[in-house]
Amino acid sequence: MAAVFYVNHNRWLQHWLCKKLGSAFEAADLTQDVFTKLLHKQQLNAIDLTTIIEPRAYLTTIATHLLIDSRRKQKLEQAYLAMLFDAQPDFAASPQQIQEAIDILNQIIVMLEGLPTKAARAFILYRLDGLTHAEIADILGVSASMVKQYIARAMMHCYQIAYAN
Repeated sequence: MAAVFYVNHNRWLQHWLCKKLGSAFEAADLTQDVFTKLLHKQQLNAIDLTTIIEPRAYLTTIATHLLIDSRRKQKLEQAYLAMLFDAQPDFAASPQQIQEAIDILNQIIVMLEGLPTKAARAFILYRLDGLTHAEIADILGVSASMVKQYIARAMMHCYQIAYAN
């Protein structure tokens, strides 16, 4: 069933993404990510492809979420690299150091997946930017005690992921 689903909708999804992204290469990569995610959901028995009434709407929803995640990851990487260069203007990072920093950021992003946006953002602002609970509360528009709860939730989430095995 998954193969039929792929054959019937792959070309359409890639074309739709190409119009959105303006890049055939990015569209092809994201299309594969969408179908990989779909297959993973099917293997976990989280979805039955035969029950999907509007397959294109379903695929665009997955693609949109993956695109948002990808853009969020890119922004985080850019912000981190900018912070590195701002903090040490004479510092010239080697390509290997840059790749290591990106790899670490990707690991952080994976650890924070599944958390609500505010909890993940509070954790990043606290741990990476070194902001206080009050400063984070102002940014997020919540109370300092809520920030404390967000950070605790994020830490517990990361701990559970790191030590689940």
